[in-house]
Amino acid sequence: MKKIFVVSFISVGYFLNAQSLSNSPYAKYGIGDVKYDNTIETASMGGISTAFISDFTSSFNFANPANNTNFELTSIRLEATNENNYFKSNFNDMKSTKHSTYLSNISLAFPISSKIKMGLTYQPYSSKSYDIVTEDQKGSVYYQNGFKGSGTLNTAAVALSYKINQEFSVGARANLYFGDLYDLTEFRASNSEYVNGFETKNRVRNFNFTLGTSYQKLNTRTDKKLTIGATATFGNTSNMITEYTNSTYRYIDATAGTKTDISIIDQQDVKSKNLIPLQASVGVGYGSENHWFLSGQLDYKKGENISYFGDTFNLHDTYRISAGGWYLPNYNNFRNYFSRVIYRYGAFYEKGNLKIDGTNINKFGISAGVMLPFKNSSITRMSGLEIGVEVGKRGTVKNNLINQNFINLRVGFNFADKWFRKSLYN
Repeated sequence: MKKIFVVSFISVGYFLNAQSLSNSPYAKYGIGDVKYDNTIETASMGGISTAFISDFTSSFNFANPANNTNFELTSIRLEATNENNYFKSNFNDMKSTKHSTYLSNISLAFPISSKIKMGLTYQPYSSKSYDIVTEDQKGSVYYQNGFKGSGTLNTAAVALSYKINQEFSVGARANLYFGDLYDLTEFRASNSEYVNGFETKNRVRNFNFTLGTSYQKLNTRTDKKLTIGATATFGNTSNMITEYTNSTYRYIDATAGTKTDISIIDQQDVKSKNLIPLQASVGVGYGSENHWFLSGQLDYKKGENISYFGDTFNLHDTYRISAGGWYLPNYNNFRNYFSRVIYRYGAFYEKGNLKIDGTNINKFGISAGVMLPFKNSSITRMSGLEIGVEVGKRGTVKNNLINQNFINLRVGFNFADKWFRKSLYN
């Protein structure tokens, strides 16, 4: 059984890289719709992770690699996300829905020693998947604008955690971003068979680091604990290659995308080093050992510059405020299964990096989730089924922009045990 899980971890990465993710029309800008690198565990708590040290021995924190002092088991996580987006705009009374289901996280983590813990993870970081058409009429001529985008930017990471003493820990994570993103804007007029196309292709191979630290003070008389954490992501060491083409052409077969009579108006190749800029996070948490926990967190991401349709597009700084926690009624109550379930809750507000026609495109939501332990799971070997839901809103209908309501469902498994260790006694 354990060998099967290892083979699955290696092979399932192919499907993660090949899948198509649905997302917001706002993915048209920049590197797409960013998926925060949270597990179901932290996403169900509003995204709090910087000051979250799990009380249990089976949960590895990748967002802040310093927060793994209690991790003692080998853990394999497989998680999937179902996104349901509902769009509305005052422009032509537009209404639309988009749904997609995809593998959102696969990770393997294990302790190297009592002080050093290690984890590997692979998940989508951002994506583009939109197809929008707008039409207008001037006199007897009809005009049409088409906007298409596709591609996924994935991330693979390796994290290490080191426990300095009972209160302080540090950690580091190396992040590799890779994938191809594609944008196409086409302009048509009914009195011409030619199309004017603006095409941008981004080939991403980027590498950076995340450093983290944490402090946790436990009062052994009351079992109450205070946790403080911080992270910083920096150090881009690679480039994004952008190919931009402005051309006119005719379609022989529009469905297959076969073109003829192609005339190049402008063509550029640009290299950018500021794809994944500086990010930082601080968090504070307070709770009772094995019973409940509550945390608040502030995230900051510096606005990046990206070459887009031949021009430099500036994204604004992003701020995100999150709050959340968990509650475990009584794990020792074996007569009532639901007393052994971990209940999670959270909320967040994000000042986004987009500002269109003077309007900020912000996002907020609430979240909840449960961890349903397996029948033979104990408090020292917490394995089980993770379920989470996130409900929220992004954007606005002002200035003919798009309001996006979303419901994201997440399901995953955490298989944790003392694997790959030789027994001292038969």
